Amino acid sequence: MPIRYSYSKIKKMTRGFKEKLGQGGYGSVFEGKLRSGHPVAIKMLDQSKGNGQEFINEVATIGRIHHVNVVQLVGFCSEGSKRALVYDFMPNGSLEKYIFSPQENSTPLISWKQMYDIALGVARGIAYLHQGCDIHILHFDIKPHNILLDENFIPKISDFGLAKFYSTDESIVSLTAARGTMGYIAPELVYKNIGNVSYKADVYSFGMLLMEMAGRRKNINAFEEHSSQIYFPSWVYDQLHEGRNLEIRDVTEEEKEIAKKFVVVALWCIQMNPMDRPSMSKVIEMLESNVELLQMPPKPFLYPPDMPVNARVTQMEPIQSLSCDSSDSITITLEVN
Repeated sequence: MPIRYSYSKIKKMTRGFKEKLGQGGYGSVFEGKLRSGHPVAIKMLDQSKGNGQEFINEVATIGRIHHVNVVQLVGFCSEGSKRALVYDFMPNGSLEKYIFSPQENSTPLISWKQMYDIALGVARGIAYLHQGCDIHILHFDIKPHNILLDENFIPKISDFGLAKFYSTDESIVSLTAARGTMGYIAPELVYKNIGNVSYKADVYSFGMLLMEMAGRRKNINAFEEHSSQIYFPSWVYDQLHEGRNLEIRDVTEEEKEIAKKFVVVALWCIQMNPMDRPSMSKVIEMLESNVELLQMPPKPFLYPPDMPVNARVTQMEPIQSLSCDSSDSITITLEVN
């Protein structure tokens, strides 16, 4: 179980919060060291919940998770209004910088083989959260920013700030607010009449993540030169459906197959209707199979096809109106049937 630390101990570990690693929607992350010299990342949470008991309960649940592809919670602090989470330090940072950043001396480009191993690792981690624990855990915020990489580039799912825990005999989750990051939120969390909220919401988010890994770009980019490429999943579907090859330079045939496999599996994961999406165990099976054996799914849509044009709200608009960047998680209040 995670160790409980005092706030003074947290302060000492971080040398007075000297080295800041990053800033997210829920607080700041600092580099720290345990007394043994083991490096850790310490997340100081901005907002406290009540008397801290709910926070401690969640910590106890996350503390029971032990999987090679889920970040290990070392300890926590709950002292007055101070809340902190202590995790193993991941020296290679988040997946985000390897997908979206140009090749630089400080950020080596990840090979397609590494990218495949990362995708498979993330899928296994999500499958474990859904089915491998004595309690089901829905993450609700799967995105490149929340996939951390250790010294061997083994992926670790992190940030359980939006996670929902429910018993193994429940299949439908009851929510009063949509949760997640724009661009990765499953449509049933935004549009009420699509279907029930379940573990398939994480499957959708993983699909959007996988598509970005394949394209090495954001799925939605209003600044693309050709309007047909603004929504990447739709454009890449048309490419494959019309028998064209994916436009990837300087890659081997094996690497082209990995990219195509990513796209086909991702297209299944981001189907509008949750019932049309595979489970994470099926996703793993698809990723491990021969790409020629994979069937093409129906074309994915950004919004329900039967929705009137004047009522359509793309997943880009809330980003602009709320002025939040892609690394911030947000909550939209609405009733979910």
